Amino acid sequence: MMTIHIESLTFEAIIGLLDFERDRPQRVIVDLEASYIYKDEQFIDYAILSERIVELIQNARYTLLEEALLALEKMILTSYPQISMLSLKISKPDILHNCRVALSAQWHY
Repeated sequence: MMTIHIESLTFEAIIGLLDFERDRPQRVIVDLEASYIYKDEQFIDYAILSERIVELIQNARYTLLEEALLALEKMILTSYPQISMLSLKISKPDILHNCRVALSAQWHY
């Protein structure tokens, strides 16, 4: 069993409910952990996966972190059906002045 880690994937995106969150992009951080069986040279290309994550979040302009997290899970599992465990976390470090807010989930297949 192999586990791929993408940590602190940082980019700008429009995501959130508040009026000012809909007007301008804010910093978003995605962390991913995915376990899979490596065989027959079927690997997960972390560079391509990172690009897909950024593209999905930036293009969709989600209002809820929950929606973004579930969309990421669907996209990743569709692209990489060999995954047996997926853990995702989306953080918005600049939305509140005194803390970093985040949402995470973990799935087992």
